[in-house]
Amino acid sequence: MEALRELFRDYRFAVGFVIFLFLVALAFLSFASPYDPIRQLQVPRDRPPSRAHILGTNSKGQDVFWEATFSIRNSLIIALIAGLVSRIVAILVGFVAGYRGGTLDRVLMGLADGLLVIPLFLILVMVAMLLRGSMTLVNTGLLLAFFGWAWDARTIRSQILSLREREFTKTSALSGNGTMSLVIREYLPFTTPLIFSTLINNIAWAIGMEIVLAILGLVRLEIPTLGTTLQWAITYQAMLLGHWWWISTPVVLTILLLVALYWLSVSVSEYLDPRMRIQRIGARS
Repeated sequence: MEALRELFRDYRFAVGFVIFLFLVALAFLSFASPYDPIRQLQVPRDRPPSRAHILGTNSKGQDVFWEATFSIRNSLIIALIAGLVSRIVAILVGFVAGYRGGTLDRVLMGLADGLLVIPLFLILVMVAMLLRGSMTLVNTGLLLAFFGWAWDARTIRSQILSLREREFTKTSALSGNGTMSLVIREYLPFTTPLIFSTLINNIAWAIGMEIVLAILGLVRLEIPTLGTTLQWAITYQAMLLGHWWWISTPVVLTILLLVALYWLSVSVSEYLDPRMRIQRIGARS
């Protein structure tokens, strides 16, 4: 509780948390939707916001508000799958390569460098084209996770290389502590802010890439996400026809989500940083 009180003193965490909680509430609200997210012509088409439809309706005959609840839920699912799976890979590769070194380090970093030097966007587009019929929420998240770990693994490895040369590493080894004990008790507290920061960055990247792939028509467009909602609005020329409520809804939700994640990342990373913690203790004393 003390940690939460201290975090909420930072306006970035407070505002980011409220925005993110609001978006998560929207996502859960989708389970109470009176409409099928895939069916069309369920409501009158192209109606502006009104009491009956608070965000209007689109040219497909769908309620924009309820469609938005499904969109934010599905986009969060994709982003979380991509972020969490890529973090597992990045942490394992970064810790093993940084701590063990030698041939294993060269092999793992060679794989990471191979993913970094290839034209990632073109590869993603080509793979998505091959898997177009199978680009479900889970598969899209896993595809983005596969290409999203390399840079962060190298960053974590650099941190581990620095920690490996410090005195507490040698002291722990001489004390007879095992590798897992050293990693969990010594290395993990130092790398947690970095891991959390890269997680947020990867989630934001995954959201952006999903939107790009959806606009290019390389995912299953019948599944509502922030990207597919925007793609359908562009396809039906919502901006030219003056249907601002349709195209602005995914844009505003995306901006809110990215801002909330960024502020949460910065605030929590600063709180978890051991150097910032020492400064806070010094300021209190």
